[in-house]
Amino acid sequence: MTDELDEVQAAKEFEVAMRGIYVRARREAGYNATYFLRMLGTLGGVTTARKLLGSAHISDGFTSLWEASRLDLTVEALVLQKRFSSLFTDEELDVARRRLREFGFPLPS
Repeated sequence: MTDELDEVQAAKEFEVAMRGIYVRARREAGYNATYFLRMLGTLGGVTTARKLLGSAHISDGFTSLWEASRLDLTVEALVLQKRFSSLFTDEELDVARRRLREFGFPLPS
């Protein structure tokens, strides 16, 4: 039961963090991710992240944040944080790592 509660709490915290990267991307990188915000409102944080990671192509938001040198504000960077990684499969985490590496984002060893 505790594990389930931990997962529910982690998912709630992840949703807050997803909304946080939206706000920061708008404020700090000048990127207004309206589609991303709609997805969050409709699907929630974890499902939005899974949808973006499951796509064969990187999102426009990822590209815009790369152009702004702010890959730290991507969903990919967020899912790799230790506090959230348990919410995702190894395959989803591998996609996030691969995308970030391909665009030169330094990942911890």
